[in-house]
Formats: sequence, structure tokens, C-alpha cells
Amino acid sequence: MNPQSSSGKTRREFLKHTGRIAAATTIVSASAPFVHASEDNTIRLALVGCGGRGTGAANNALSVKNGPIEVVALADILPSHIAATAANLKQRGKQYQVPKEHQFVGFDAYRKAMDCLRPGDVVILATPPAFRWVHFPYAIKKGLNVFMEKPVAVDVPTSLKMFELAKESVKKNQKVGVGLMCRHCRARGELFRRIQDGEIGDLTLMRAYRIAGKTATEASPRKPDDEPSELIWQIKRFHSFLWASGGCYSDFLIHNLDECCWMKNAWPVEAHALGGRHYRGDNVDQNFDVYAVEYTFDDGAKLFLDGRTIDGCYSRHTSRAQGTKGSCIISKSGHMPALCRTFKGQKTSYNNPAMEAASTTWAYGKPEPDPYEMEWVDLIAAIREDRPYNEVERGTEASLQAVMGRMAAHTGQKITRKELLQCKHEFAPDVDKLTMDSPSPLVADADGKYPVPQPGRVIDREY
Repeated sequence: MNPQSSSGKTRREFLKHTGRIAAATTIVSASAPFVHASEDNTIRLALVGCGGRGTGAANNALSVKNGPIEVVALADILPSHIAATAANLKQRGKQYQVPKEHQFVGFDAYRKAMDCLRPGDVVILATPPAFRWVHFPYAIKKGLNVFMEKPVAVDVPTSLKMFELAKESVKKNQKVGVGLMCRHCRARGELFRRIQDGEIGDLTLMRAYRIAGKTATEASPRKPDDEPSELIWQIKRFHSFLWASGGCYSDFLIHNLDECCWMKNAWPVEAHALGGRHYRGDNVDQNFDVYAVEYTFDDGAKLFLDGRTIDGCYSRHTSRAQGTKGSCIISKSGHMPALCRTFKGQKTSYNNPAMEAASTTWAYGKPEPDPYEMEWVDLIAAIREDRPYNEVERGTEASLQAVMGRMAAHTGQKITRKELLQCKHEFAPDVDKLTMDSPSPLVADADGKYPVPQPGRVIDREY
């Protein structure tokens, strides 16, 4: 556990040196094995939050060909989640090094898992977003590098906490990745450079859509009688509850929002929106079925962001932009492949390949690496080479912008970023004090229902 090596060099310096070796090895051959030095240069991982995305993140990390990496600890509030993750990661062979005594259950399990790491190792924070501001400070205190899933905050007060934690982690030179993986897409990166070089002129309009059927746990019926804990049941179905996830708007639409703001190289200054509950039936979650948000940037440019989770409707998952000299596809159908391209005019079609081909001025012609893997390639390289690398401030701003659009829909008001920052409604202020026996931050009424947004009626808070 001692960060000092026998030769007097710090472990960070050693990782930096071996990172240069790994980078050179990769240039020679992408498949060439890493050459082990006599000293332990293994990056150890602890996974906090053993759901599907956490398990996926761990697998993505273990796929990086830049020195030895292994998982040494797991933490979750549910033993069943840990068991499922353990069964999955055991397929990684020697990269899975998690004995039973390093599998921790409970709301304090995150501390025990991080205690299994050395300074400079990596903790993956993949619990529901409500817990990000609780877990991140302990990682900072332990001197750990971090990968955290998005969004990183669910309301304004927790966003402000994360902005402050971001500053602290930067001062300590901690490398922190945020799971907005589209930022690591090589095709989108090339498109961004072309837009910034003026290829399609100044961006004036962006349109983004994630309209599909029911998704993940965004719709929930009343708590079943065989679920003894309301708190644990809500965490299991975290997309349904604003305190746990920011709801389906924050968790699903943040990717489209973030990739558009990246291309614009700016963040919106205000938002107004439409939205409503149409077919919730007996569901008691807090989400709307539809969201239609108009974001405005400081120069007057617009981003129209539409979300829908209604079965049986037309589906689309794409982001596009129009500029003064042309237009572009940011993402064509889902997160990957992006299939980025630029056009000489504005007249493009979602279902007319011939029309698009005739007006295409550039297309990313290479095979697109998986951005879920690329975000780990970039993070591990920064750790090995000891380069500044911290995405928390940007990830927090993306999360705050999601809050602004969601709140505009839920209250029916036009909201500026300046006004937004005055909002004091923290959904779960005592989430850091939760235990397995605690009541939920959101308690059902006698009929098993929860408060939902009421646009135009409740205007200073979301519920």
C-alpha cells in the first residue's frame, strides 16, 4: 500500500514511465503485449455500483491494452448485483482478483472498496447519480483516479457541490473521466475540428432527438408488496425517481445535449420547454412521456432537443446541426457508429441516402472505434503518462444543462442559467446519511403514488 517504491520513485512517476513504454509498444503493434517491469505497475480497479453500466465500464477498462489492469474490489447495496458482476468479470481470468472479503454490501461499501486501492489506482463510480457527490470526496481524500458515470448531479445544489469537488480534484492532479463517451468518439472529434475550422460556417440551429418506446426503468408501477424497502426499490428503479437519477430526461437525453454543445463549443444560457404525461396508466414514476426543449445560446443560436418514451410511435435517435455555410450529422442513429458527415447545403433527409450522398462534402470514412472503450483508452493513457485530465467540471455543466431543460418542462417556465443557479430545491439533502433501514427521500402517499411535476401550477420547484 506504500506509494513509495524501493528505488525511491513514486508510484505515479513509475506509471508515467511505463505509460511511455506502453504507448511506444502500441505504435509498433496494437496487439503487442505490454512488457512487464520488475516493479508492480498494475492499475487496480474498484467498482462501486455493480449494475449493468458499472459492469460494462469495468469490462471496458479491462480491455485497454496499456499495461496490466485488474479489478480488486466490488461494492453495491445488493448482494445479487455483486454476484452477477462477479460472474461476468470472472471471464476476464487473471484480471479479476476479487476475493469474497473484497465484496462489500451496504451504503458504506464504497469506502471499504476504495480502501482496497493504492493512491493512483482507479475507482469506478457507477451507482445512481444521487450518490456521486457522496462518493467522490472519499476518492479525492484517498488520492484515487476516478471514472464516474453520467449524469454527475441531479439538481442545482448537487451540481454546485460537484463544481467545488471538481476544483479540489484538479488541484490534486487526479485524473477523472466522466461517462459522456461521445466526447471520445474519433469521428465526432474530427467533425468538431472541421466545424471549429469553419467548414459549415457558424452553427445557428441544432436538432437532437431521442424518441423511442419505454426505456430501462423510466416507468414504474406501485411498489410490490414483496419489496420490503421503499428506498431499495426506488434505487433499483432509479430512472423513475428524480432524487435518484434526475429522471429519464437527465439520464437519457444528456448525451444528445452534450454532443451538440460540444460542436457549438458553448453552453446554452436559457431554456423553455413543453412536456407532459399522457399514457402513464397506473405507473407512479415522476417522468413525463414527452419533452420538447428549446435551448438558446448567448449568440442566439438554438438547440431543439426532443425526447419521448411512448411505445408504438416513430423512433429516432440522432443529432444534426445547421450552419451558415452548410450542415452536418453529429450522430445518425444512436451513440455508435456516429457516421458523421458534412453537407454543402441545408436540404438533407433522414431516409434518403441518395440525397445525402449528392450533397456530402466530407464523411468519416474509417471504422469507428467504440467510444465506450476510447474513453478508457484516453483515461488510462493520462494516468500512465501523468498528463492533466479531468472531465468533472464539463460533466457537471452538462448535468446542470440537463437540469435546466428538465426544470423548464416540469415548471412550464422559461429559465436562464443565472436564474437556475438560485434554485434551492435539493431532492435528497441527506442522501449521505442513508442506511439499509432508512426511509426513502421520496415517500409515497396512502395510495402508493408520488408527487409529479405540474407545469404552470408548481413553478419554483419541480415537484
